[in-house]
Amino acid sequence: MRVIVVGLGVQGVKRKKVAGHECVATVEIRDGEGDYSSIETVPLDIFDGAILCLPDDQKLTSIKYLISKRKHIMVEKPLAFGNRDLIKDVFDEARQAGVILYTAYNHRFEPAFVRMKKLIESGELGNIYSVRMFYGNGTARLVRDSEWRDNGSGVLSDLGSHLLDTINFWFSDFRDDLSLIIENNFENKVSDHAVLLSTKLRPQINLEMTLCMWRNHFTCDVLAENGSAHIESLCKWGPSTFTKRKRVFPSGIPDEEQITLVQGDPTWELEYTEFKRLIDSHIILDHMRDLWIDDTLNCLKK
Repeated sequence: MRVIVVGLGVQGVKRKKVAGHECVATVEIRDGEGDYSSIETVPLDIFDGAILCLPDDQKLTSIKYLISKRKHIMVEKPLAFGNRDLIKDVFDEARQAGVILYTAYNHRFEPAFVRMKKLIESGELGNIYSVRMFYGNGTARLVRDSEWRDNGSGVLSDLGSHLLDTINFWFSDFRDDLSLIIENNFENKVSDHAVLLSTKLRPQINLEMTLCMWRNHFTCDVLAENGSAHIESLCKWGPSTFTKRKRVFPSGIPDEEQITLVQGDPTWELEYTEFKRLIDSHIILDHMRDLWIDDTLNCLKK
C-alpha cells in the first residue's frame, strides 16, 4: 500500500507517522512543509490511496479528483457538505470507480468503545434506557487563534461528530432526530459548548461536548434493564476504565467487573489497518452513516 497524506496539520502529522514507510509523499499548501503543494501535482503512478486531513470546505474537490483517478480515500471526519445529494453522489462515484471512500472516526477503535458495542449487542444489559456521554478538551484558544477552525459548526462538528458516530457504531439502526438544547460561545465565535438530546424514548441519548474542559476528559454511562456500563477516559489520556455492573433485585450494590487500560492510543494504527483491509477485501461502503451525521449537523445549525 502506497499512500500520500494531504494536509500536514495535527491530524496529518499523526496519519503520516502511522503510515510510516507506506507514506510516499505529503501535500501541503504552506511553502516548504510538504513534498508537493497541490494534490494534482503528485505523480499518479507513485500512490494507491490518499489520506485527506483538510478543512471541510476543501474536502469535496480533492475527493472528486481522487475518485476520477481511481485512488482510494480516507478522509478525516466529518464528511459534512451540508448537502445530502453531494454525499450520495460522491459515494456513488466511488462505487462506480471501484474506490474505497472511508470517513475516519478513530474512536470506533478505542478498546472501551469496542467492548461497549459487544456488550450492547449481546443483549446482556436488556432494554437500554439511556446513554449519556460527555466529551471535553481544552482547545478553545487554539480554535480561536486558527485561521479556519473558528467557523462553521464549532464543537458540534469537531467533537459532536465523534459522539454521533459512536451512537451509530453502538446502535446501527439509530436514526432519531437530536435537538440542540444548550449552545454556548464562551470563548469562540462559534459554539464551544453544546448539549444534544434525542426525542426518542429508548434509548434516550444525551450528548455534551465542550472545548473549555481544561483537563481532557471523556465519560459515558449506559443505563439499562439488567445493569449498566460505564467508560471513564480514553486511552490517549489514560488510564481508561470500562465498568460493567449487574443489577441486584429489588435493590442493592451491583456486582461489578472492571477493566483498566494504561497504554498509548491504539486507534490511529488500528484505523489505518482497517482502511487497508477494506481495500484488500474490495468492501465498498455505503453513505448512510455520513448522510445521517451530515443531516443531523445541518439541522442543528438551523
